[in-house]
Amino acid sequence: MADISIPGVTDKYKTNDLIKSLMEAERVPLKKEQSRLDSYKTEQTAWRNVNGHMSSLRESVRSLYSFDNPFNSKLASSSNEAALTASPKRDASVESFKIEVLETAKADRFLSAELDGKMQVPAGTYEYRVNEKTISFNWKGGKLSDFVSALNRRSANTVKASLIGVTKNTQALLIESLVTGSENRLIFSKAAQDFALQTGMIGKAPKTAKESFTLKRDTIKAAGDLNSKTVEFTDKELSLPPRSGFEASVSQKIGAEKGNVIRFSIRAVDIPPEEILPNKPELPASGTVHFKDIVLSNEELDTKLPESAEPVIKEPVEDDTVLFVKNADGSEIPLTPLKANGEDTAYAVKMSDYPDIRSLVVKNNNTHKKLVMSAPETVNTSVSTEYIPLNPAETASDAKIKYQGITITRPTNEIEDVVPNVTLNLHAQTEKPATITIEPDKEAAKEALITFVGKYNRLVAEMNILTQTKPEIITELEYFTDEEKKAAEERLGMFQTEFALVNGKRSLQTIMTNRYPLTEDAEITMLSQAGISSSASTGGFAGITPSRLRGYLEIDEKKLDAALQNNMQDIKNLFGYDSDGDLIVDSGIAFALDKNLQSFTQIGGIIASKTSLLNNRIGSSEKNIESLEKKLKQKEQELKTKYGQMEAALNSLEKQSDSITNFSNNQGGGR
Repeated sequence: MADISIPGVTDKYKTNDLIKSLMEAERVPLKKEQSRLDSYKTEQTAWRNVNGHMSSLRESVRSLYSFDNPFNSKLASSSNEAALTASPKRDASVESFKIEVLETAKADRFLSAELDGKMQVPAGTYEYRVNEKTISFNWKGGKLSDFVSALNRRSANTVKASLIGVTKNTQALLIESLVTGSENRLIFSKAAQDFALQTGMIGKAPKTAKESFTLKRDTIKAAGDLNSKTVEFTDKELSLPPRSGFEASVSQKIGAEKGNVIRFSIRAVDIPPEEILPNKPELPASGTVHFKDIVLSNEELDTKLPESAEPVIKEPVEDDTVLFVKNADGSEIPLTPLKANGEDTAYAVKMSDYPDIRSLVVKNNNTHKKLVMSAPETVNTSVSTEYIPLNPAETASDAKIKYQGITITRPTNEIEDVVPNVTLNLHAQTEKPATITIEPDKEAAKEALITFVGKYNRLVAEMNILTQTKPEIITELEYFTDEEKKAAEERLGMFQTEFALVNGKRSLQTIMTNRYPLTEDAEITMLSQAGISSSASTGGFAGITPSRLRGYLEIDEKKLDAALQNNMQDIKNLFGYDSDGDLIVDSGIAFALDKNLQSFTQIGGIIASKTSLLNNRIGSSEKNIESLEKKLKQKEQELKTKYGQMEAALNSLEKQSDSITNFSNNQGGGR
């Protein structure tokens, strides 16, 4: 049986190969158009990359002369960072000034007495008020820890509650205001007041006693072997130097009123060794007289005093127990020792606790510390309709500072309206004035300049790659990755005839090397004088090298640091300067670069025109490709149809030939 031949399928006559060969010739125009399209797209990508580098550089240079330029940034340093810091604004003056922190602003912080760990808080409406802010909520009753959580959820940055474990089974409740200032007192109302009274957090306010306990020089006497004559008195406090003390009598009228309380505070202040008084007299020199070349000396002073023995060096004495209650029988009861670190220790001597009190004794046995005691006040707590905190950790008070000899008070520890454009941040009291120094932020300026140079060099590298054909241009760029080098090789010399890029690079280099004598007294008028140039790393004497001729910038870091330290204003003016006094920058390196790059990157600029033209070409090319592909499909179909018909005709002829041959054979066999 003869093989079955299907035209266009069995390819008996190799027509598929013939069609394929014919179609290859027909596809030549399509391949050329596709290659042209790829070239357009590659050029468009290259222009977009250039636009990206230019836009990045333009953003950097605009930051160098805008209102937010880094040359106006300021830093503040303090000689006592623990007590006082400052936050300058950009318009702050470069200066130094002294601030003495007399007191920091505080908020009310009230402690309860020791409470049972299983204590339940009664139900009710609890209300806490700080100035005009009120926190009020209904409490159904429950555990103390749940009450604290409920109050904190509603605190609204006004109050805060916390629990402090005192012993294994007891704890104290702390409720504090979050707003400082003497006018922002923490007030308890409704059930909150009842609960504060119940827990010993507040009590009846004292009233002034009928008779007050006062301290005067003629009312005190020596305390044992401690001298009382060296005690110094002022209106608000008294000072006890080392190895001094006194005893002050408490009248029977004061002691008899059991509601009376004598209140004051004491703190210890360290005295430097050089300020300790000598233990023997120091006599002045007897003196001399000069007449021409003759010198006459007086005889040594004769005080008739016996020679003092060599002083015995004693170990320093530190004693924090300074306050005693002296009873009628002469016994002395020591009270709470002083707090460490020079903090005020508050004392409240209740007459009800010391029924046999006769006097108060203050002893400073220390050898290198003086005691500062506030003037005492006497109050009576027996009758009052007002309430005060019984265990205040802190009470609301204003900040108090001294500036330019003026004492200033403010309700917060962030003071913005004393030094122009500077916020003072108070942290603690200072023993002596702290010095605040405002100076330019040199590190921010340096970082901005390094960023600027990096972006400038990256743009110049891209321009070199696109406009030149030298392979070493790519190999010189050590920061390129292998992938970046491979991609750069494909772009090498792509825009050799684009004079816009060639001229653009030349303009950039001219701007960077020009002199800008913006002010008559300027010491820096060129970028190279600030340590930035094409040969900065070699001091400008490295000879001619190809890489330096390509326009890359280098930084002499030491020279730049010195310029920023000594000529910050010159560098600021070098990048942007208002030459006509209209408060608008109109000259300088950054300004000139910005204007130059704007012609490339703006809407309708050079790059936009280039990419727009390429967009049109890409669109036209894509239409041509689409048209050519349709024609090729039609051509291929026509060839397949034509050669299919040819195969069918050949098959028919072949069959006819076979039929004739068979007929002839059959006729011959019949003979």
